[in-house]
Amino acid sequence: MRLVRFLAEGRPVCGIVNGDEIAELEGNFFSPFKMLQARHSLSRVVLLPPCLPSKVVAVGLNYRDHAEELGFPVPDDPILFLKPATTVIGPGEPILYPAMSGRVDYEAELGVVIRDHVRNISPGEAGSHILGYTCANDVTARDLQKKDGQWTRAKSFDTFCPIGPWIETDVDPGDLQVEAYLNNERKQRSRTSQFIFKVPFLVSFISKVMTLLPGDLIITGTPSGIGPMKPGDEIEVRIEGIGSLRNTVT
Repeated sequence: MRLVRFLAEGRPVCGIVNGDEIAELEGNFFSPFKMLQARHSLSRVVLLPPCLPSKVVAVGLNYRDHAEELGFPVPDDPILFLKPATTVIGPGEPILYPAMSGRVDYEAELGVVIRDHVRNISPGEAGSHILGYTCANDVTARDLQKKDGQWTRAKSFDTFCPIGPWIETDVDPGDLQVEAYLNNERKQRSRTSQFIFKVPFLVSFISKVMTLLPGDLIITGTPSGIGPMKPGDEIEVRIEGIGSLRNTVT
């Protein structure tokens, strides 16, 4: 299933995508819901972020080629950092270029949406706690990341975590192609089979550090090929089996 959040007559609602149509739901994805009679044309609605996480848990350096690109050693354990909920925007929403930065980069990533309360689980249990997967862009003020020596400011500006267009529940995250296109020119391309730390391990590892809540988002690292964006650019994240996420820089 493809689960979406969208505006219907000015109100945010949830739905299931079926071809070019959305079936409206009563309730949300994290509690019992039922399908309503209302149907909406996918091309005529405004899509919202498909989840509203209490936190975005991000994984640094999860592709070997990206670690080499940045000159960092391959980590022994996942490198975790947080992006606040205020970074999250949906498809088509603008990424705001902060005045204090001189270089803002795209980072195409697979997003993992958590289904329920998760704490201290094993990798074998992770699958039952995952609602599905989405496209994500871990936008980064690269100059500030280097200046600060840690990543909070560089990763936390409002609008710095576009996600969408929906949550895909029926996809295996083990070997998906992940790409980034800047103004329709491909800049990043790799496969999740190249992860240093696989999705089940990541969910388990993170759950032993912090409690994950329904709708929380894990973004799983980016391939090599990161690069700068400027105002007026369009950045697209494409993930095999999920879809395409487009945003412009303002």
